[in-house]
Formats: sequence, structure tokens, C-alpha cells
Amino acid sequence: MPVTPHQGHVVVAPDKFKGTLEGAEAAARIAAGIRRAAPGTEVRELPVADGGEGTLAAALAAGFARVPVKVAGPTGLPVDAALAVHGDTAVVELAQACGLARLPGGRTAPLTAGSYGVGQLIGRALAQGAERIVLGLGGSASTDGGAGMLQALGVRLLDAEGVELPSGGEALRRLAEIDPGPLAEVLAGVEIVVACDVDNPLLGPRGAAAVYGPQKGAEDEELAVLEEGLTRFADQVAALTGRDVREASGAGAAGGVGFAALALLGATMRPGIELLLELLGFDAAVRGARLVVTGEGCLDAQTLHGKAPAGVAAAAARAGIRVAAVAGRLELSEAEWRSAGFAAAIALTDLAEEPGDSLTRAGELAEVAGERLAAELLTR
Repeated sequence: MPVTPHQGHVVVAPDKFKGTLEGAEAAARIAAGIRRAAPGTEVRELPVADGGEGTLAAALAAGFARVPVKVAGPTGLPVDAALAVHGDTAVVELAQACGLARLPGGRTAPLTAGSYGVGQLIGRALAQGAERIVLGLGGSASTDGGAGMLQALGVRLLDAEGVELPSGGEALRRLAEIDPGPLAEVLAGVEIVVACDVDNPLLGPRGAAAVYGPQKGAEDEELAVLEEGLTRFADQVAALTGRDVREASGAGAAGGVGFAALALLGATMRPGIELLLELLGFDAAVRGARLVVTGEGCLDAQTLHGKAPAGVAAAAARAGIRVAAVAGRLELSEAEWRSAGFAAAIALTDLAEEPGDSLTRAGELAEVAGERLAAELLTR
């Protein structure tokens, strides 16, 4: 039975349900369920992201304009990517250029994959007149310390013979000289803000190679090669700039792209969901709201450490608004999700009639979840 609407709108702000629903589709489906159960209630859809995959889509859904760009993928083959632009702000999602999903045939290339395409996206943003660039890190296929990104922006990385280094972290072992070229001029007056949710340094047991290299196909011997290359790169960058940021929080993000952004692009780092909520106008969207609904593919212990739903819950709490969650799977106890600030949490797996339905019928079940939340939270 439809519930009676009350004053105050509902904001539906989920991240993507990885492998099943993009953020915008998840928002649309949950919102459809709420509207069906509470037909007089205003429901606003605001898909979010935490700086990783889905960041571009969230910006586009919030009204940014899509600018298509053909760039080099992680192995150098061209890929169709895009950035999002609004006024003098551009959003660059690293995964668009050198994400794991961009590997041809899914074949990893741990030693030679590079980040050149990320630099091309930044270059296009600059050509569009961007004065503020938000760089979302996450899902990288490369471990090159951001070297490729710098090369795309005009930096020359030379070996002892004065020859430009090829793509990838392995080649960095031969780095003898960094020529910054026009970089300072290119970036003059431009603010670069990195959306990042990891605190790994560049090197060591918690570094880019050791922690994330195996996810990109690197075996033990290859991890040692990558560590050696990144160390050489960090030494040369420190000699050039007079400061050493290899231990900085987030320097190891995205195979070391975080390091290059901090050391040579003059970037600052912000927690991904915090930055994206600000960019997407979350505070204005929830002003006067009665309920916020967020979610992601799996609500688990990681969620509580800076992932999108936790960030949305914290922001909603600051605004004094109740927040609920929809997840593909729910791996937190009720005590855990309640202590994280959620008034209710529904898992698609609990709504599924058959095993696997939460994946194959995710959209339908998300609508059912929206109906259930409306019945539980909008009737009083």
C-alpha cells in the first residue's frame, strides 16, 4: 500500500554497485521504488563516487559536460576516454585512461603499463581552460610512479645516453635525468586536487609495488624490479625539486601517480568522497531533506574507512538528516551499520529469491529495496 508523503524530499546518493549497476542506474532504480511506494514524495537522484571508477559518471550526472578525448591506454594503444567540465573546473578519472578495464583482452602488463593517457586527459582539461582539475585516482593498471603522466605534459625522462625512457615502471631503473621542460609554465595558475582514499607511501612494504602490484599481475621478481624503478625515480625527483615526498600519505596511490602529482604537479590531496560530495553540491541537495539513501555493491568493513556510503552518512549526519543504505551484499552486523550512522540497511541478497538474483536482477531488487525503505522510514 502506498505510504502517505510527508514534508521534505529524499536524496538518493549511491556509489556504483560494481559489476551490476552504475551509480546513476542504482540511483534511478532505488528512486523508482521510493516513488512507487510514496508517490507524492519528491526524490532527487545524486549518484556519488569516492574518486575511483565512477567519478566521471557522477560528475556528468551532476550536470558537468562530457568532453570526449582519445588517449593512450595503459599499453599505449588508443582508447576512447572523456573528462567532465563545468565552468573552470575539470574532473579527470584516471581509470578512464589507464584503468585495469583498459587493458587489451584483460592481459596485464605490470612492467610496461603506463599512465601517459592520464597526462593527456590533464592536457585536454588545460586546453579547455580549466583552472581547477580534480584528479580521481583508483583502478590503475600501471606502476610507473606517474612517469607517463609527466611525459604527456612535456617532462622528459632520459637515460644515461640522453634517450627518452619508454613506458612502464621497469624502465625507470635506467633513469639518469629529469628535464621538466615547460611543466611549470603549463601548470601556472592551475590548482590540482587529488581525490584519494589510500594512505600508502610510494615505497616499501606498504608501497605502490608491494601492495598493489600483485593486483596488476606482478610476480615477486617483477615487484622487485618495480620497487627498484620507483626508488630510482624518487631519488631523481628529490634531486630535482629539493624535497622528498616518497613517504607522503597517498604517494603510492594508483601505482605512484599520487607521488608524481604531489612532487611535480603541485597537487594537494583530499579524501575522495569528501571532495566529490563538495564538487557535486551534496550539501545544497540535502538541505531540507527528510532522508538520504546511499549504497554500494558491498557494505563491509572497508566501507567504514572512507568509502562513499560512509562519507555520505557522515555528511548527512552533519546536516541532521537520517540516512539509509542499500547494498548488493551486507557484511556488517546491525550494530556496526547502526554505529556508522545508518537508520536502516537492506541487502539485495536478502531480497533475492534465487542465488545469483542479486547480480542478474540487481536493478529490480534495488527498486524493491527503495520500496521497503520508503515503507520503513517515510511513514513517520
